[in-house]
Amino acid sequence: MTRDRPDTLRIAVAQLNPTVGDIAGNLALAREARADAARQGADLVLFTELFIAGYPPEDLVLKPAFVAACERAVRALAADTADGGPGVVVGTPLDRPSGLHNAVMVLDGGAVTGERYKLDLPNYGEFDEKRVFQPGPHMPGPVSFRGVRLGIPVCEDIWGDLGVCETLAESGAELLLVPNGSPYYRGKLEVRQQVALRQVIESGLPLVFANQLGGQDELVFDGASFALNADKSLAFQMSQFEAAVAVTAWHREDELWRCTAGPMAVIPPGEEADYRACMLGLRDYVNKNGFKNVVLGLSGGIDSALCAALAVDALGEERVRCVMMPYTYTSKASLKDAEDCARALGCRYDIVPIFEPVEGFSNALTQLFSGTAEGITEENLQSRTRGTILMAISNKFGSMVVTTGNKSEMSVGYATLYGDMNGGFNPIKDLYKMQVYALSRWRNAHVPPGALGPTGEAIPPSIIDKAPSAELRPDQTDQDSLPPYPVLDDILECLVENEMGVAEIVARGHDRGTVERVEHLLYLAEYKRRQAAPGVKITRKNFGRDRRYPITNRFRDRAGAPA
Repeated sequence: MTRDRPDTLRIAVAQLNPTVGDIAGNLALAREARADAARQGADLVLFTELFIAGYPPEDLVLKPAFVAACERAVRALAADTADGGPGVVVGTPLDRPSGLHNAVMVLDGGAVTGERYKLDLPNYGEFDEKRVFQPGPHMPGPVSFRGVRLGIPVCEDIWGDLGVCETLAESGAELLLVPNGSPYYRGKLEVRQQVALRQVIESGLPLVFANQLGGQDELVFDGASFALNADKSLAFQMSQFEAAVAVTAWHREDELWRCTAGPMAVIPPGEEADYRACMLGLRDYVNKNGFKNVVLGLSGGIDSALCAALAVDALGEERVRCVMMPYTYTSKASLKDAEDCARALGCRYDIVPIFEPVEGFSNALTQLFSGTAEGITEENLQSRTRGTILMAISNKFGSMVVTTGNKSEMSVGYATLYGDMNGGFNPIKDLYKMQVYALSRWRNAHVPPGALGPTGEAIPPSIIDKAPSAELRPDQTDQDSLPPYPVLDDILECLVENEMGVAEIVARGHDRGTVERVEHLLYLAEYKRRQAAPGVKITRKNFGRDRRYPITNRFRDRAGAPA
């Protein structure tokens, strides 16, 4: 081997958890990772997309001061490489005469030795990069690093159809290093690997897919970085939902690079992955935003029980406070279930009866409501009283309120504004009701890696087994107002994730009247969802970033409607 034409290369993949806007903290994280990689004998450290800024930085990159601070941090990191240790590929926003770019910089020998700009800017789903960045002005060429010609397409450059990887191969690239900010949804890893496989086939080159870790608002980045050899075999697989700096060994064989050493982590199955995504998203939202602890209403129902378990697993029992707020219609079973759940989780549990404040509101409104029948308004007073109490606790003790509504409820508006919708973050916002049950059962049988909660059952089986109810009137169940949840969830998935028409859904075996009613409720509840707390994205299409329907909307899918 010679310095000009090496036959081996040790690449460290830094699968880490940066914080958007924390330039100094992200630089420190990069320096720590580089030192770790140096101890492991790495030649090069590959960081993820826009690592120095944190991803996605959204409109932060429109601030010149922010972009300039990012570049200064990268140049400080470049100066570190004068020590003869590993070189670096790191993502950062860059302001250049050709525009503001989502870029990578290659650092080695104390200097910046290359810059490359993302060419294909995503503008779908959770991505909105065309709003803030300019695409690279031309197809990127390889960057020479210690005698190896590296192609560095950035994230969407391998997802789209611009031919970036094929062009890199044609211009002499030997190995593709791809920094990514690819957020989690159920089954996403398989999608990524298929995307990478297509590029390996088209370019004939091995590909390293480095992915970010951590929660950022509604998005969770799950890591799970990997590589494919040129023969399409899996070269290495890093863990999901865990930070790591993994050094992989590459050897040149017959002019092709092949991975000869690297981790082969086991990827968790669906329910575990969903649970860990919710846990990581909640943990990072609380910690990155500086909250010391959280509070939530624990009703004795399945949704709040799962949220309590997630909170304790994410933050530890000492940082979670559960409050039961009983009223006339709260059953003895719910009181027992809530207490048993809090005891199983080991967190603080308080009881704040709401009879007096609810009656106070009712008395204050007696004259205004004279001559009207009691109904949903009076039911919602209970929910809004509970919301007010939780917000008071939040204000007094600095606790963030965890909201506990699931996707089924939020889809059809089965939630009360300024009541049970109060809160700062919702870890189960993108879970349909039946998924809430599935994750609750899974948690009772498993303790996820990194969880701070108890072993054994975290949620009393009686909570899982009983019929769901808001307990806002005598003998109430959710099914009084909604179709059975297995039916409702399937219809909603058809409408929301798959954008199917009513006729298509009816063809699956659903009653037309039920489908039309659910569609109507879905559209009608848009104004509520606009005011809902953010929450972890789990499905392919969450409410918020992915699905942007108008609030004012009279469209309904009815056969025979005029074209």
